[in-house]
Amino acid sequence: MKSGQVRLNNAKPARDQNPLDVGGDGATYVKGGTRLQKVLAQSGVASRRGAEELIAAGRVEVDGEVVTEQGLRIDPETAVVRVDGARVVVNEEHQYLALNKPKGWQSTMADEFGRPCIGDLVAERVMSGQRLFHVGRLDADTEGLILLTNDGELAHRLMHPSFEVPKTYMATVRGEVNRSLGRTLREGIELDDGPAKVDKFALLDVNEGISLLRLTLHEGRKRIVRRMLDETGHPVIRLVRTDIGAVNVGEQRPGTLRVMGNDEIGALYKAVGM
Repeated sequence: MKSGQVRLNNAKPARDQNPLDVGGDGATYVKGGTRLQKVLAQSGVASRRGAEELIAAGRVEVDGEVVTEQGLRIDPETAVVRVDGARVVVNEEHQYLALNKPKGWQSTMADEFGRPCIGDLVAERVMSGQRLFHVGRLDADTEGLILLTNDGELAHRLMHPSFEVPKTYMATVRGEVNRSLGRTLREGIELDDGPAKVDKFALLDVNEGISLLRLTLHEGRKRIVRRMLDETGHPVIRLVRTDIGAVNVGEQRPGTLRVMGNDEIGALYKAVGM
């Protein structure tokens, strides 16, 4: 495997699921399963000792039940584990990656016209035969954060408008923007396909006829940010998506992939009610 590749785990459980039992404190567990503190430690939540302290403090839930019993055994493939209300990712087959898409690349896993696409970047770094799909897309001229996963339920919810997952963009636009534009965009403007508005707006800089804006909105219609700014007389020069929910592109270089942290994944789960 090349250096920097992400190894996706195809391993299947070696055992059949065992009948459920009930622990001493009422929590459901699986005979022959994995001890809860071991699952937490392997997921990177805490050390084994730290996991035991979390359990003793009543900060851990399994399938909606607060667990205080040490040594509770669970099936990590099916159990829903939360610490302080945030879901812990325990299914090793699920992969969660963050990509900083470069300008000029298509937001597809393959392109029939041979144009560069994010599938090319993934193929260089992820083992062959593994199927990942992108959560939403950016137009070719827009840079920034795209999430990739094989967790179909999470991907579906993140893209569904009813969950209103916020997305933040940095936009460099033509013209010296007045701060009143923020009120206009928060109240909403009319586009060809219906009204559109932002949730948050910040004017960061104005310099020699160029302005830098930060906008947050939760809808994902095609080229929505560009169309809104065009409508207000400030065409976009450069557009970068920096955040999806709690996930931030940070200092990640264009064209690079990284494995998302458990805190980021847990926050996404929480945002979509999983």
